[in-house]
Amino acid sequence: MAKDVMCEVNNCKFWANGNKCNATSIYVVNNRGTNARNSEETDCKTFESKI
Repeated sequence: MAKDVMCEVNNCKFWANGNKCNATSIYVVNNRGTNARNSEETDCKTFESKI
């Protein structure tokens, strides 16, 4: 399991200094079927706006 998950979305409630994600778990889905070919075909469902 990754120790540091990086995130540049600073309006996410899980964003922390140093572009770190402090969520207890991460949920990523494929938006193009069952097999992603690149990162553009995936989405982070863990995101929650802090606004």
